[in-house]
Amino acid sequence: MTIPWPRLIEIIGHTNAFDYIEYIGEYSTYTLEQFENFGRAFELFPNMSSMIKVEEHTRGFIATRALDAGIQNVLFSDCRDAKDVKECVRMVWPETPEMGGTHGAGGRRVFLGSSTVDWVKGMQDVVIAFMIEKKSAVDDLENILNVKGVSMVQFGPNDYSVSLGKPGQGMSLPEVTSAHHTMIKMALAKGIAPRVEINSPEEAKAYMDLGVKHFCMGWDTTNLSGWCRTQGPALRKILPQ
Repeated sequence: MTIPWPRLIEIIGHTNAFDYIEYIGEYSTYTLEQFENFGRAFELFPNMSSMIKVEEHTRGFIATRALDAGIQNVLFSDCRDAKDVKECVRMVWPETPEMGGTHGAGGRRVFLGSSTVDWVKGMQDVVIAFMIEKKSAVDDLENILNVKGVSMVQFGPNDYSVSLGKPGQGMSLPEVTSAHHTMIKMALAKGIAPRVEINSPEEAKAYMDLGVKHFCMGWDTTNLSGWCRTQGPALRKILPQ
Protein backbone atom coordinates (compact mmCIF):
# COMPACT_ATOMS: atom_id res chain seq x y z
CA MET A 1 0.00 0.00 0.00
CA THR A 2 1.02 3.57 -0.70
CA ILE A 3 -2.47 5.05 -0.37
CA PRO A 4 -2.78 6.19 3.28
CA TRP A 5 -6.39 5.10 3.76
CA PRO A 6 -7.27 2.62 6.54
CA ARG A 7 -10.34 1.46 4.65
CA LEU A 8 -8.04 0.00 2.00
CA ILE A 9 -6.66 -2.27 4.72
CA GLU A 10 -10.21 -3.40 5.43
CA ILE A 11 -10.95 -3.98 1.74
CA ILE A 12 -7.85 -6.19 1.40
CA GLY A 13 -8.42 -7.90 4.74
CA HIS A 14 -11.94 -8.99 3.87
CA THR A 15 -10.59 -10.95 0.88
CA ASN A 16 -8.77 -13.35 3.25
CA ALA A 17 -6.19 -13.65 0.47
CA PHE A 18 -3.02 -12.19 1.99
CA ASP A 19 -0.84 -12.87 5.03
CA TYR A 20 0.12 -9.25 5.55
CA ILE A 21 0.05 -5.78 4.03
CA GLU A 22 3.16 -3.65 3.68
CA TYR A 23 2.66 0.09 3.93
CA ILE A 24 5.44 1.63 1.88
CA GLY A 25 6.09 4.67 3.99
CA GLU A 26 9.33 5.32 2.10
CA TYR A 27 7.33 6.35 -0.96
CA SER A 28 4.17 7.74 0.55
CA THR A 29 2.77 10.15 3.12
CA TYR A 30 1.58 9.52 6.65
CA THR A 31 0.90 11.11 9.99
CA LEU A 32 1.31 9.69 13.47
CA GLU A 33 -2.48 9.64 13.77
CA GLN A 34 -2.71 7.56 10.58
CA PHE A 35 -0.29 5.03 12.06
CA GLU A 36 -2.74 4.51 14.92
CA ASN A 37 -5.66 4.15 12.52
CA PHE A 38 -3.66 1.63 10.51
CA GLY A 39 -3.08 -0.32 13.73
CA ARG A 40 -6.81 -0.32 14.54
CA ALA A 41 -7.70 -1.51 11.04
CA PHE A 42 -5.23 -4.38 11.16
CA GLU A 43 -6.63 -5.56 14.49
CA LEU A 44 -9.90 -6.37 12.70
CA PHE A 45 -8.12 -9.25 10.93
CA PRO A 46 -6.38 -11.67 13.31
CA ASN A 47 -5.04 -13.75 10.41
CA MET A 48 -3.41 -10.81 8.64
CA SER A 49 -0.50 -8.76 9.95
CA SER A 50 1.25 -5.57 8.89
CA MET A 51 4.62 -4.16 7.91
CA ILE A 52 5.96 -0.68 7.24
CA LYS A 53 8.83 0.11 4.90
CA VAL A 54 10.94 2.81 6.53
CA GLU A 55 13.18 5.28 4.75
CA GLU A 56 16.77 5.93 5.72
CA HIS A 57 16.55 9.30 7.40
CA THR A 58 14.79 9.51 10.78
CA ARG A 59 14.16 5.75 10.54
CA GLY A 60 14.43 5.22 14.27
CA PHE A 61 11.67 7.74 14.94
CA ILE A 62 9.41 6.36 12.20
CA ALA A 63 9.94 2.69 13.10
CA THR A 64 9.31 3.08 16.83
CA ARG A 65 6.26 5.29 16.39
CA ALA A 66 4.77 2.91 13.82
CA LEU A 67 5.41 -0.18 15.96
CA ASP A 68 4.00 1.47 19.06
CA ALA A 69 0.92 2.52 17.07
CA GLY A 70 0.16 -1.12 16.22
CA ILE A 71 1.99 -1.85 12.95
CA GLN A 72 3.69 -5.12 13.78
CA ASN A 73 6.76 -5.48 11.53
CA VAL A 74 9.30 -3.25 9.81
CA LEU A 75 11.35 -3.24 6.60
CA PHE A 76 14.42 -0.98 6.62
CA SER A 77 15.76 0.49 3.39
CA ASP A 78 19.17 1.85 2.41
CA CYS A 79 21.38 0.03 4.91
CA ARG A 80 24.92 -0.11 3.59
CA ASP A 81 26.69 -2.56 5.90
CA ALA A 82 26.36 -4.68 9.02
CA LYS A 83 26.90 -1.66 11.25
CA ASP A 84 23.80 0.03 9.81
CA VAL A 85 21.81 -3.18 10.22
CA LYS A 86 22.84 -3.60 13.86
CA GLU A 87 21.75 -0.06 14.61
CA CYS A 88 18.33 -0.66 13.02
CA VAL A 89 17.82 -3.82 15.10
CA ARG A 90 18.70 -1.85 18.24
CA MET A 91 16.09 0.78 17.30
CA VAL A 92 13.38 -1.90 17.32
CA TRP A 93 14.45 -3.98 20.30
CA PRO A 94 13.54 -2.85 23.83
CA GLU A 95 16.19 -1.45 26.10
CA THR A 96 16.55 -4.50 28.33
CA PRO A 97 19.89 -6.00 29.43
CA GLU A 98 19.12 -9.13 27.41
CA MET A 99 18.05 -7.41 24.17
CA GLY A 100 20.39 -4.43 24.28
CA GLY A 101 18.08 -2.24 22.21
CA THR A 102 17.34 1.48 22.42
CA HIS A 103 13.53 1.34 22.11
CA GLY A 104 12.12 2.78 25.30
CA ALA A 105 8.74 1.97 26.83
CA GLY A 106 6.24 4.79 26.62
CA GLY A 107 2.55 5.61 26.91
CA ARG A 108 1.66 4.94 23.28
CA ARG A 109 -1.26 3.12 21.73
CA VAL A 110 0.03 -0.46 22.09
CA PHE A 111 0.14 0.00 25.86
CA LEU A 112 -3.63 0.53 26.09
CA GLY A 113 -5.12 -2.45 27.91
CA SER A 114 -1.70 -4.09 27.93
CA SER A 115 1.46 -4.12 30.03
CA THR A 116 5.14 -3.37 29.65
CA VAL A 117 5.82 -7.11 29.81
CA ASP A 118 3.53 -7.67 26.83
CA TRP A 119 5.18 -4.79 24.97
CA VAL A 120 8.67 -6.24 25.45
CA LYS A 121 7.45 -9.60 24.16
CA GLY A 122 5.82 -7.88 21.20
CA MET A 123 9.02 -6.06 20.23
CA GLN A 124 10.92 -9.34 20.45
CA ASP A 125 8.46 -10.84 17.95
CA VAL A 126 8.80 -8.07 15.35
CA VAL A 127 9.91 -9.27 11.93
CA ILE A 128 12.89 -7.01 11.18
CA ALA A 129 13.52 -7.07 7.46
CA PHE A 130 16.16 -5.33 5.36
CA MET A 131 16.51 -4.26 1.77
CA ILE A 132 19.80 -5.44 0.30
CA GLU A 133 20.09 -2.79 -2.38
CA LYS A 134 23.53 -1.23 -2.21
CA LYS A 135 26.80 -2.59 -3.56
CA SER A 136 28.38 -2.14 -0.14
CA ALA A 137 25.55 -4.19 1.44
CA VAL A 138 26.06 -7.02 -1.06
CA ASP A 139 29.80 -6.89 -0.38
CA ASP A 140 29.11 -7.11 3.37
CA LEU A 141 26.23 -9.58 3.04
CA GLU A 142 27.67 -12.38 5.17
CA ASN A 143 28.24 -10.02 8.09
CA ILE A 144 24.74 -8.58 7.66
CA LEU A 145 23.18 -12.02 7.74
CA ASN A 146 25.12 -12.81 10.92
CA VAL A 147 23.56 -9.87 12.78
CA LYS A 148 21.29 -11.15 15.53
CA GLY A 149 17.73 -10.00 14.94
CA VAL A 150 17.69 -10.02 11.14
CA SER A 151 14.53 -11.91 10.14
CA MET A 152 14.20 -11.32 6.40
CA VAL A 153 16.03 -9.78 3.46
CA GLN A 154 14.87 -8.55 0.06
CA PHE A 155 17.01 -7.58 -2.90
CA GLY A 156 16.54 -4.16 -4.53
CA PRO A 157 17.69 -4.39 -8.16
CA ASN A 158 17.06 -0.77 -9.07
CA ASP A 159 19.03 0.76 -6.21
CA TYR A 160 21.71 -1.86 -6.66
CA SER A 161 22.20 -1.00 -10.33
CA VAL A 162 22.42 2.68 -9.35
CA SER A 163 25.14 1.86 -6.82
CA LEU A 164 27.02 0.08 -9.62
CA GLY A 165 26.89 3.25 -11.70
CA LYS A 166 24.42 1.69 -14.16
CA PRO A 167 21.05 3.28 -13.33
CA GLY A 168 17.87 2.13 -15.00
CA GLN A 169 19.10 -1.32 -15.98
CA GLY A 170 18.07 -3.38 -12.95
CA MET A 171 17.57 -7.09 -13.49
CA SER A 172 18.59 -6.83 -17.14
CA LEU A 173 22.18 -6.77 -15.94
CA PRO A 174 23.70 -10.24 -15.40
CA GLU A 175 25.66 -8.97 -12.38
CA VAL A 176 22.45 -7.75 -10.76
CA THR A 177 20.67 -11.08 -11.28
CA SER A 178 23.74 -12.88 -9.95
CA ALA A 179 23.80 -10.72 -6.80
CA HIS A 180 20.07 -11.39 -6.28
CA HIS A 181 20.54 -15.15 -6.48
CA THR A 182 23.60 -14.96 -4.24
CA MET A 183 21.58 -13.13 -1.60
CA ILE A 184 18.83 -15.76 -1.75
CA LYS A 185 21.25 -18.66 -1.39
CA MET A 186 23.27 -17.06 1.42
CA ALA A 187 20.13 -16.08 3.35
CA LEU A 188 18.68 -19.59 3.13
CA ALA A 189 22.00 -21.07 4.26
CA LYS A 190 21.91 -18.77 7.32
CA GLY A 191 18.29 -19.65 8.14
CA ILE A 192 17.02 -16.18 7.22
CA ALA A 193 13.98 -15.77 4.98
CA PRO A 194 14.56 -14.16 1.58
CA ARG A 195 11.59 -12.29 0.15
CA VAL A 196 11.12 -11.52 -3.54
CA GLU A 197 8.99 -8.82 -5.10
CA ILE A 198 7.00 -10.11 -8.09
CA ASN A 199 4.38 -8.69 -10.43
CA SER A 200 2.22 -11.80 -10.82
CA PRO A 201 1.82 -15.29 -9.32
CA GLU A 202 3.41 -16.81 -12.43
CA GLU A 203 6.75 -15.21 -11.51
CA ALA A 204 6.90 -17.06 -8.18
CA LYS A 205 7.75 -20.52 -9.54
CA ALA A 206 11.33 -19.75 -10.57
CA TYR A 207 12.08 -18.34 -7.12
CA MET A 208 10.29 -21.16 -5.34
CA ASP A 209 12.68 -23.53 -7.12
CA LEU A 210 15.50 -21.63 -5.37
CA GLY A 211 13.81 -22.12 -2.00
CA VAL A 212 11.97 -18.79 -1.64
CA LYS A 213 8.68 -18.93 0.28
CA HIS A 214 7.89 -15.24 0.81
CA PHE A 215 6.66 -12.85 -1.86
CA CYS A 216 5.59 -9.23 -2.11
CA MET A 217 3.05 -8.69 -4.90
CA GLY A 218 0.68 -5.98 -6.04
CA TRP A 219 0.99 -2.21 -5.65
CA ASP A 220 -2.25 -0.33 -5.02
CA THR A 221 -1.33 2.56 -7.31
CA THR A 222 -0.06 0.26 -10.06
CA ASN A 223 -3.27 -1.79 -9.96
CA LEU A 224 -5.39 1.35 -10.07
CA SER A 225 -3.39 2.79 -12.95
CA GLY A 226 -3.53 -0.50 -14.86
CA TRP A 227 -7.31 -0.68 -14.53
CA CYS A 228 -7.69 2.88 -15.79
CA ARG A 229 -5.34 2.32 -18.72
CA THR A 230 -7.20 -0.77 -19.92
CA GLN A 231 -10.84 -0.27 -19.00
CA GLY A 232 -11.17 3.39 -20.01
CA PRO A 233 -9.90 2.92 -23.59
CA ALA A 234 -11.86 -0.34 -23.90
CA LEU A 235 -15.12 1.48 -23.16
CA ARG A 236 -14.22 4.32 -25.51
CA LYS A 237 -13.82 1.83 -28.35
CA ILE A 238 -17.44 0.70 -28.11
CA LEU A 239 -19.02 4.08 -27.42
CA PRO A 240 -20.54 6.05 -30.32
CA GLN A 241 -18.18 8.76 -31.55
